[in-house]
Amino acid sequence: MAKKKRQRISYVLPLASRPGGHRLGINGLAIDHDRNILYTGGRDGVICAWDLDLDAQVQQQEDTSLPKRRTTASFRREVQAHTHWVNDLVLVKNNLALVSASSDSSVKLWRPHSHDTLAAYSIGSHSDYVKCLTTPETNSNWVASGGLDSRICLWDLAGKGQKLEINVKKDANVVKGSIYALKAKGNVIASGGPEGVVRLWDVNSGKTVTKLVGHTDNIRDILISENGDAVLTASSDQTIKVWSITAGRCMHTLTMHNDSVWCMYSEDPSLSIFYSGDKSGLVAKTDTRHADDIDDGVSVAVCQEHDGINRLAIAGDSVWTTTSSSSVNRWQDVDTELEIETPPVSPKHERNQSSRGLREQSSPEPTTNGTQDHPTTNGETPKKIPYNAILRLTNTAIHPGNKSFRHINISTSNLRKASEAIIEVDGIFTTPIRGHPEETIEGQNGLVKHHMLNDKKRVLTSDAAGEVVLWDLLKCVPIQSFGRRHLDEVIPDVNTAESVSNWCTVDTKTGKLTVMLEELYCFDAEVYADETEFVGKIEFREDQRINLGKWVLRNLFTTLLDEEIRRDEDYRKSIKKPTGLKRGNAPSGITMPPSNPVSIVGTPDDMTTPKADVNASMAPKTPGMKIGMATPLAKGKPMAETAKTLPPTAEDERELTENDSRSSMQSSSEQSHDYFSQTKAVPADSSEAQAHKEIPPTPGGTVHVPMPQSPNTEKKKSGIFGKSFNMKMSFPNKLALARTNTESPKASVDDKKEEDKKSEEDRSDKSSEKEDDKTARILDDNFYGVVQRIRYAYGDHLENISTSDQPIPIGITPSPPNETPVLKPPPHTLILIQEDNPEAGGLSDLYRGEIASLGYPKETDVLEKVAPTWLGELLLRNEMPPKDAPKVSFILTPAPDSKLPGIASSDGNARLNANRMLRSKKILGYVVERIEAPPDPDNPQPGDELRPEEYMDLLCQGQVVPPNMTLATLRVHMWRTGGDVILHYRENGRKGFKRAHPMDVPLKTEGAGELVNSANDTNGHLSTAATTEAQKPAQPPAPTATAAAYTTAAMMR
Repeated sequence: MAKKKRQRISYVLPLASRPGGHRLGINGLAIDHDRNILYTGGRDGVICAWDLDLDAQVQQQEDTSLPKRRTTASFRREVQAHTHWVNDLVLVKNNLALVSASSDSSVKLWRPHSHDTLAAYSIGSHSDYVKCLTTPETNSNWVASGGLDSRICLWDLAGKGQKLEINVKKDANVVKGSIYALKAKGNVIASGGPEGVVRLWDVNSGKTVTKLVGHTDNIRDILISENGDAVLTASSDQTIKVWSITAGRCMHTLTMHNDSVWCMYSEDPSLSIFYSGDKSGLVAKTDTRHADDIDDGVSVAVCQEHDGINRLAIAGDSVWTTTSSSSVNRWQDVDTELEIETPPVSPKHERNQSSRGLREQSSPEPTTNGTQDHPTTNGETPKKIPYNAILRLTNTAIHPGNKSFRHINISTSNLRKASEAIIEVDGIFTTPIRGHPEETIEGQNGLVKHHMLNDKKRVLTSDAAGEVVLWDLLKCVPIQSFGRRHLDEVIPDVNTAESVSNWCTVDTKTGKLTVMLEELYCFDAEVYADETEFVGKIEFREDQRINLGKWVLRNLFTTLLDEEIRRDEDYRKSIKKPTGLKRGNAPSGITMPPSNPVSIVGTPDDMTTPKADVNASMAPKTPGMKIGMATPLAKGKPMAETAKTLPPTAEDERELTENDSRSSMQSSSEQSHDYFSQTKAVPADSSEAQAHKEIPPTPGGTVHVPMPQSPNTEKKKSGIFGKSFNMKMSFPNKLALARTNTESPKASVDDKKEEDKKSEEDRSDKSSEKEDDKTARILDDNFYGVVQRIRYAYGDHLENISTSDQPIPIGITPSPPNETPVLKPPPHTLILIQEDNPEAGGLSDLYRGEIASLGYPKETDVLEKVAPTWLGELLLRNEMPPKDAPKVSFILTPAPDSKLPGIASSDGNARLNANRMLRSKKILGYVVERIEAPPDPDNPQPGDELRPEEYMDLLCQGQVVPPNMTLATLRVHMWRTGGDVILHYRENGRKGFKRAHPMDVPLKTEGAGELVNSANDTNGHLSTAATTEAQKPAQPPAPTATAAAYTTAAMMR
């Protein structure tokens, strides 16, 4: 049987926010030009759709009286598609669907125009981050994805799964095979990555067509012309290369950028016009339509962002850009066909021109299409592109505004930084034409940092704006805001000196606080109820502890549990008691004749088989056999005088204990079936008849009574796989072979062997029947498997004759309120159930929903299939996975300045260990019961009402330990080193100390051992059990029973 994949449950704390807008940076951008819809995919795993009003954008550009910052984009809808960053978006199905690639290793499809717009469906997955997507046309039936697992996968959009897989590392025999860029055109896919090589693949065969070598760093983006011959590649080596597929080589290297080029965009079929963005935030527009040579083209600095350009797209006359910010900016486009300003005659003149250009950009004078206006002699204002916004396309290019511009000799070390060389030589600074965006789709401030506090119940977070907020992980709500402060400054103000086991992991990778729970550790942390705040009045036991993981899960799935309880009630009402083998016209009861004493006379033919009277209370039963009387009555004697019962052996007692309820059921059923069940004639030559013939006729012989079988049960065949093939060890029932009359003649050895064999076969039959029943009850390894187990128990209850007439006990037993008090988390808290998926290189989502909807019938059906078994055991049965509690070892001795006796064993060993959650006051109680005499109720003394922690001190490193401090906290915050913790105890003078009488003190050999925390104690107290480490047989026994009794009583105080 395959090993069950590891599952985890996560919940996302909701943030108070307005709908729409990302919380983290935006990596994906796509525009539906048919419907004027802008799609954005963010690092928060969200995909947003925005309606664009292109007419309003044009009107805003033409009418200067309109507000400059008027909003032309409105929120349409969004979907939480992924649990990690969205890295790329691509439109498919004629722009009716959207495919997204994510760092959660999945590729998903979202239909924003369908009826169900709240879910994205997975169409494939990788074993690592998926970085890029491509499709040849918007009406194509496949989409390709590339990831860091070095694979290129083609996914069928009709739901047929993967069409083709290309393993770049394996097929191309490269080390750095990660895919960072993909572009498809026709039947060819171009890929690029950190290897710096562009590879072209045939989508039909998956074979390499050709490779283009020339880049020296990671390839970040690829464009292919409409005819498939020209290819543009952007690289982190700060260059853009133009390749010819026909020639198979690089035609031009463009060096207009000063930093890594991250993205490109073009709608021109021949790629004569394209946009590019780099790591520094610069967006350049390049136009080579009217250039005979690439050096004669024009490259203009359009705008400058504050962060690197992740994606850019064009809609109308606007350029949309996305960065690591949660906002999307719209910039006015630049007309590259305008005349370019004449370059200055000297560097000083250019500096003046540059300063004047900056002042004009900041002035309120209107400009048209982003160019500056300069009056001429005839009063006209021709539109021109500022000189300082021009970028040199190549190292050998001449400024397009003046073809006689002197050529600058640039060293080979600066070939990749041509524009930087110009700045160094001429002192010229490039100034983008657009200084401010025309419009900004504002994002929200997502969480970027977090710190778990020592109590493991609260978390400090810091968002993108620097605001620090304290969160409650149990109630899923913010507690306090500390404003814009540094996170490290707030931690000392709110942290506490506690040590609680880790029960969850927290991250903010999607801009929200996500808490993840796994079966291995989510039940490790406990807190004391008297140190926790609750809603309402709840009665707790003394020193009762609450499991944090159990507490949270119980409240997160409250609606699911309510629905399961309702279904359980309906199921118990629907099931009926089985009719068994009873005839339809059978009478309701039969009156039996009165029982008469049986006498044994004459020959065996005159004998009557003795049977026990059901109503005769004096009929004894042989242990283990469930037969009313094991031997015949002596002639002339009543039953009460002759019937005897042998004392059972140890093996019989064990059998009786294990099978008490089953045996009693069989006893009553056998008697009723002997008289009333339907039977058929037994052939003379059958095995049953032979068994009856083998019954010895002499008194005192062993009587073998076969177990009753259902008429529908086939007799098991003997043979190689029958009764003889039994690998289990079985032992004959001694009671079946025992003789109840010592005066009866002995049975032969052969008879005993035959009885042993038959008894063994009967037990083999029963064991096989049990195994068959167990095999037939195959339980699902999920939440529904727990429901099945409960319902099988209901069926067993009805089939059991002794309990069939009783009400069906309720199988669902949720945790009581004092174990899991009510928390009431927000209804919009998101629940995620994920499964470990090695093929996807991480976790795959099985379920996503808010806690308010978990109780819906459809949601419950889904959860029963995908939720783990351990969650069902916790919610329905109040059972947690078994796990040993961690313990702390310590040495307990009197303080140096104290005259109190020690509790060490005779060999001087005072080493103890106890549960890490044991409080120090319990240790003091353990000491007091060892060295102090119990109070005399007839002669009360002052201070008898004091608890041990009130007149005793526990010391660690010379400091008094607080009474409620746990061993775990003491070790971390007071001991602060390795090895066993050394503790000292002393009296504080509040009470006179009376030593215990030697007869009332446990042996010193019992002083060294273990403090046992009874977690299942019904009273919730700690009990102690001292276990001897080195028992000495030569020591005389001591009266420890009284001392042990007092030990338990003292610790229960």
